[in-house]
Amino acid sequence: MYSSLTIHPKKTTIGLFTFLKTVFVIDICTVIKKHCIMQNLTKIICLLLINISFSFAQESEKQNVTVNISNLNSNDGKVFIAIYDSEDRFLNKGFKSFVTKIENNSCSVTFENIPSGIYAISLYHDENDNNKMDTNFLGIPKEDYGCSNNATGFMGPPKWEDAKFEIKNESITQNIKL
Repeated sequence: MYSSLTIHPKKTTIGLFTFLKTVFVIDICTVIKKHCIMQNLTKIICLLLINISFSFAQESEKQNVTVNISNLNSNDGKVFIAIYDSEDRFLNKGFKSFVTKIENNSCSVTFENIPSGIYAISLYHDENDNNKMDTNFLGIPKEDYGCSNNATGFMGPPKWEDAKFEIKNESITQNIKL
């Protein structure tokens, strides 16, 4: 009965050595995989934190521009208001725009999330509510209009140089009296 259970010392040693080597290699591979996963996870977390901080930084660089318009002729119609971000676009294509109702011969709008820079504002009172600024046969406006800094034109529309203002890291208010 015992004769069938003979132990061969050389085979047992080689088997045990092979077993230990296999376990050791598997343990090393597991450690390396865990290390790689941790490194990747650390990189992902760092990238997420950087991305979040940049988005907060960008948000903090944008301000609001509040425009208060007073002394309108009546409460009829509406006011078209635009903010311009360059001289080339001034009185042509607004960066942002609003159409607002009039109450007590005045109105107010706020342009939100405006980046720092140089801007100008123009507006007109569409008193007859036909969605355009009416002019006479010479091209002179029949309806009230205005610009930031209360700029007025001489023999023509107001100039960019007179209407422009700068936004530097803080919200501002422009009061325009017609």
